[in-house]
Amino acid sequence: MDRRYELIVFDWDGTLLDSAAAIVRAIQSACRDLGLPVPTQARARHVIGLGLDEALGYAVPELARADFPKMVERYRYHYLARDHELALFAGAAALVERLARDGRMLAVATGKSRHGLTRALSHAGLGAHFHATRCADECFSKPHPAMLLELMDELATEPARTLMIGDTSHDLEMAHNAGVDAVAISHGAHDAAALRALPHRVCVDSIAALDRWLAQNA
Repeated sequence: MDRRYELIVFDWDGTLLDSAAAIVRAIQSACRDLGLPVPTQARARHVIGLGLDEALGYAVPELARADFPKMVERYRYHYLARDHELALFAGAAALVERLARDGRMLAVATGKSRHGLTRALSHAGLGAHFHATRCADECFSKPHPAMLLELMDELATEPARTLMIGDTSHDLEMAHNAGVDAVAISHGAHDAAALRALPHRVCVDSIAALDRWLAQNA
């Protein structure tokens, strides 16, 4: 079959893994530990998908640069204490497995660290299905296009044959900056209105809707 996309790239947090609320709680709890102003839920959700330094710099503008290591340590403490309780969105594992069976090249572009993604893929049992991955501690953070550009270079795929799937404006902006089509999914960190304001092929509200769209259009 002549497929439009050779490479499908997924964001992780908020796209495949239902982790947005846990990330928000960890940011807010870390601020309380350090006696810093606690960001609103909306402000904390906005930074999901960015690299950790960029995320904390926006979510907690009062944080002194010298105190970033303390903030990172407290954030990781709160997130890792309960990350084993997090689950993939319903149907996410089956979707990834189906795409892999169909011979698709699959990748992940995430704001997680390499250690964090390795841990997450191990918990989810999906690591073997992804041909390549890029993380924020080894690449420019979203919305810079570097993650997608490096993945396409590694997997010898052109922008016109690559699709990015994500739940945040950072994912859609990265795709646009890389000249790549994007699908928005609104069950994660950013709402549908924010996602629809940016370039995208379609905005879906669930993994089931994403699966149907991919079967017909990708």
